[in-house]
Amino acid sequence: MELLHWLAGQSPLIYLFVAVALGYLVGKLKVGNFVLGGIAGTLIVGVVLGQSGVQIDSSIKSIFFALFIYAVGYQGGPQFFRALSLKSLNQLLSAATMCILGLLTVLAFAYGFGLDRGTAAGLAAGGLTQSAIIGTAGETVQKLDVSADLKALMETNIAVGYAVCYIFGSIGPIIMVTWFFPTIMRWDIRKEAIKLAEQMSGGTKTLEPGEFNAADRIDTRFYQLAAGGSHLGQSASSFDATYDEVTVEAVLRSGQELNLAQDPALETGDILAITGLVSVLDAPPQDWGPEIPPPNGYSLVLENRHLVLTNPDYAGSKLQGIHDHTKSAALRDVFITGVKRAGRNLPLLPNLELHKGDELQLTGSGRDLNAVQKSIGYPISAAAVTDFVFFGLGMTLGLLLGLIEFRIAGIPVSIGSGGGCLLSGLLFGWLRSTHPRYAALPTGAVNFLRDFGLAVFVAVVGISAGPQVLTTLQEQGLNLFLFGIGVTLIPQVIGFYFSYYVLRIQNPIEALACLVGGRSANPGFAALLGKAENATPVVSFTVTYAVANVLLTLWGPLIIGLISTNPTP
Repeated sequence: MELLHWLAGQSPLIYLFVAVALGYLVGKLKVGNFVLGGIAGTLIVGVVLGQSGVQIDSSIKSIFFALFIYAVGYQGGPQFFRALSLKSLNQLLSAATMCILGLLTVLAFAYGFGLDRGTAAGLAAGGLTQSAIIGTAGETVQKLDVSADLKALMETNIAVGYAVCYIFGSIGPIIMVTWFFPTIMRWDIRKEAIKLAEQMSGGTKTLEPGEFNAADRIDTRFYQLAAGGSHLGQSASSFDATYDEVTVEAVLRSGQELNLAQDPALETGDILAITGLVSVLDAPPQDWGPEIPPPNGYSLVLENRHLVLTNPDYAGSKLQGIHDHTKSAALRDVFITGVKRAGRNLPLLPNLELHKGDELQLTGSGRDLNAVQKSIGYPISAAAVTDFVFFGLGMTLGLLLGLIEFRIAGIPVSIGSGGGCLLSGLLFGWLRSTHPRYAALPTGAVNFLRDFGLAVFVAVVGISAGPQVLTTLQEQGLNLFLFGIGVTLIPQVIGFYFSYYVLRIQNPIEALACLVGGRSANPGFAALLGKAENATPVVSFTVTYAVANVLLTLWGPLIIGLISTNPTP
């Protein structure tokens, strides 16, 4: 113990990183299918380490929370602003309804059972599984006109409420979307996901687990033109024009590669390197001649290029439209081999609607990719380095917005640096999606800011709250857990039926995806994806998740402002 006290005095930051390391280790432990997660694990370990009485500068907590919340806003910016359009109005209202129901449920328990401000905010953070509420509520607590001891007690109660309510807050949505609602509505999630995928693909067969669609696989094979073939004497470009899903990448004659830019005429014995869909290459026309092994020493280099879709002519269009454009714009074929939105892979289906800011992966030769990319968007590789000018401006703007105060029931309330950085992150994330030359923040960097920022913030909260946690748990533990169940389940039940019958979100997959998205319930979404066994829930989830992340984060200051009860020391 003497060593621990010595470390606490000499280098308290050691406790911080130990909490993160052990917290994520604890978070990996599985009980059945439930995984606690690194953030909840870090909070628990932080509370344990906090029993030593170590003190960590509170400014560290503020800095890392601001970084975390800016990253959250930056990632959600494109989808959040798109959700404000009429096309996504029902999903926007679904997410807003779910969030408002969550707030009202928390307030009902707080007023009905006399919960203090800190406990109510912790109940919201855990029951609604929104860790950001800890930060925004805690910032508001620090601005209250009460004693320092009372502020510390409220922050402890926030941490305790989160820890007690978080476990069922994570499990509840899983139960609701994988068992409760499918049972009540008599839905088979897998079958409904297949139906939705077929609608998005224009009727194409959706495959069962273990099957794969060869049309989604790209390959290059070599064929030697035989005498009498119909393509003899044709140019390479004429060969390409004959087939929809393949392209001649190279022509070899007498061991030498011909210059395709000169569009050579094909002769008997020419070896064609043909790239295309495996479904076509597996059953080639006889006119291609026999398939042969790759010539010794010959290599064909193709490229996967990631582009951000910025062309307004294609935003809102179907995936098939982009595919048709690539065939008309390039001398050879370019293949669309991936689409991501908000970091999540979308199903590659012809009727998939593309949005501005989507990330497209195109496969083809460098020359052909160059021919089509300018009319689609900007290559991500061109902006793979953080734009620190806009990053600094974004953080500065967020901190300035956090200084703005307003009053609720005569109490000064502000969105704090957390809420301000969330709003500036939304703005700069949207700016990046519409003008990719500016405000670049690579995916790896923004993920690190988000995950590490939250981990450090929660570790400081746990360590600071440690000495008082056991007392609070003994007084309120069981009641808090039961309140948390109510906060988790009540908004889901009411919100689901409101979305289904009033907002007319009646496709089963879309309805369930909106349910978990409107609660920012990542574990529930992962469970839904597992049941669906395809990516169809992603589209609805990304819109509602972006809206919920913003609204739930802002509930922290609102709860502190609307509840007047302070804890008893």
